[in-house]
Amino acid sequence: MTTRTHFDIVIVGAGAGGISVAASLLKRKSGLSIALVDKSEKHYYQPGWTMVGGGIFDAAQTERTTPSLIPDGANWIKAAVTEFEPDNNTVRLDDNSQLTYERLIVAPGLKLNWEGVEGLTDTLGLNGVTSNYRYDLAPYTWKLVQGLKSGRALFTQPPMPIKCAGAPQKAMYLSADYWLRQGLLKNIDIEFYNAGGALFGVSDYVPALMEYVKRYEAELKFSHNLVKIDGEARKAWFVKSDSDGNKETVETEFDMIHVCPPQQAPDFIRSSPLADSAGWVDVDQQTLRHKRYDNIWSLGDVINAPNAKTAAAARKQAPIVACNVLSDMGVLKGHAHYNGYGSCPLTVERGKIVLAEFGYGGKLLPSMPTWLLEGRQPTRLAWMLKKDFLPWLYWNGMLKGREWLVKPDVV
Repeated sequence: MTTRTHFDIVIVGAGAGGISVAASLLKRKSGLSIALVDKSEKHYYQPGWTMVGGGIFDAAQTERTTPSLIPDGANWIKAAVTEFEPDNNTVRLDDNSQLTYERLIVAPGLKLNWEGVEGLTDTLGLNGVTSNYRYDLAPYTWKLVQGLKSGRALFTQPPMPIKCAGAPQKAMYLSADYWLRQGLLKNIDIEFYNAGGALFGVSDYVPALMEYVKRYEAELKFSHNLVKIDGEARKAWFVKSDSDGNKETVETEFDMIHVCPPQQAPDFIRSSPLADSAGWVDVDQQTLRHKRYDNIWSLGDVINAPNAKTAAAARKQAPIVACNVLSDMGVLKGHAHYNGYGSCPLTVERGKIVLAEFGYGGKLLPSMPTWLLEGRQPTRLAWMLKKDFLPWLYWNGMLKGREWLVKPDVV
């Protein structure tokens, strides 16, 4: 802890983006005074929760303490930001103190709006209602999957944007794969309720995914948005929209339901001068610099750039923000540009993954040559990357400022 209140750089959020950018900054210039502001004492490898819900990882593998991950030379401020005063280079904290800065980096992630579905918070973790979007619930997903011998299993996806847009269907594929291997699939009706109109936002990957939809005999329900759950009655309600904008509410029963909650920017961001009209931090999508405040940058799930909100995106963004902040300080020359890169390892069965890698506009951005790994097809190599390499890379590379495969071009 520190008694200092003024810093060269204040970073809001000690998640994947915040810690990574702090580490990248200090790798390039030691001696910077950096504050990492975050109240949480726990840090989670959230991409691992899909694997927890599929019985591959133990939840404890995805958890570390926040202090153990703070880079040497950075100061952890255990508090929550309540207000931004960008004209005064000040952030106010929930303990009534304040910090001032020369430059600010905003990386608090997004808010899972569990209250956005009527009745959901009352039944989460009970009555067959679960979600891999929460650390304590992912093990319940696996318990439900193992326990279901027959009946109806629902999987939901809310309106975009959400973090890891493939996660709702990954839960479906891993569950269905288990039921198939156990000889139970013929007794279980699988339905995927998607508020959007497509299975995946980048069409190149849809054919491979549709093969698994057919294999598992899953019924796709597009333009269906979950609005209400009654856990005790085992009923869910969706608002169904048609192409003319007409809406109707449909009711269905379930024995198990995996919910992906609606998502939005955190409240203290939405109400701040940093937000755009939709509540996200308003940045230039290439430099990740704020459009109105020249000494503010942002990265991760909270920004309004049209990229996929994934840990892979934050891994790519962190060194870009670090370079651009140091360039603004006169430490480096030139600027680094972000191309929208994000990655979504679509876990289609135990042992195979469709590795979606793409940037702005859905442009494919594979990190490996196609002769080694064809991302548009399910491969065992992609599974090995997801299961064994990426968690190691997260803890030992990304959070320590080691920019393997993501070192930015400064021009």
